[in-house]
Amino acid sequence: MLNRVAVLSDVHGVLPALEAVLAEPEVAAADRIVLTGDVAAGPQPVQVLDRLLGLGGRVVWVGGNADRELVEHRRGGFGPSPDPIVPWAAEQLRPDQLDLLARLPRSVTLPVRGAGTVLFCHATPRDDEEVVLVDSRPERWREVFAELAPEVRTVVCGHTHMPFVRLADGRLVVNPGSVGMPYGRQGAHWALLGPGVDLRVTPFDPDAAVAAVTRDSAYPDAAAWADHYLRARSTDTEAHAAFAPRDGRTPPC
Repeated sequence: MLNRVAVLSDVHGVLPALEAVLAEPEVAAADRIVLTGDVAAGPQPVQVLDRLLGLGGRVVWVGGNADRELVEHRRGGFGPSPDPIVPWAAEQLRPDQLDLLARLPRSVTLPVRGAGTVLFCHATPRDDEEVVLVDSRPERWREVFAELAPEVRTVVCGHTHMPFVRLADGRLVVNPGSVGMPYGRQGAHWALLGPGVDLRVTPFDPDAAVAAVTRDSAYPDAAAWADHYLRARSTDTEAHAAFAPRDGRTPPC
């Protein structure tokens, strides 16, 4: 039984944001650091993967859709990406890093004190890019949880880059938000589990972070990318409106 678990989701290859979270005392002291996917698809993919690998066995890895897409871009089987940073990041990765991403499980289950049996995934337990939101209707949650074992009482997911905690279909659902690409509020978002659930945000200097990414990344549009995402210029309202049609809801008349 783990006492404290730090959950980092959607790092998206942003080293300054990752370093800010890893410097948090409670992250340093956690029994495990669980990564719920989309680790490397961003302007500093090699640096981020190497930093996390350096933490050794304390890190529990879960794959996300962007991790899968990086592998597919390099190894074939993926068409043109709407996001130009994905094929660029895929080309930066070493073979050992591609092998790591290719091996990542789609979910991991761990016992956490106070939370019981916790399933960690990227989007939903059954799909790495399916969308559920804080206001998804009850029948939608029942649908995505239909194949879960009854002993799983807590589900931790990411994917939408917006933090929330809610009860759905009798299970506690936790989305820690995004470390590297937050929507709606600046800072690196993460969560701490055990015995309760705490949604956290670690502030960092956006000017310094944008400058560091611009300096250290070879991505041609690194400055613009960092300015947009590290300053959280996409609002949560805009992101929610973009994601909402993908959770199966009926559009308003």
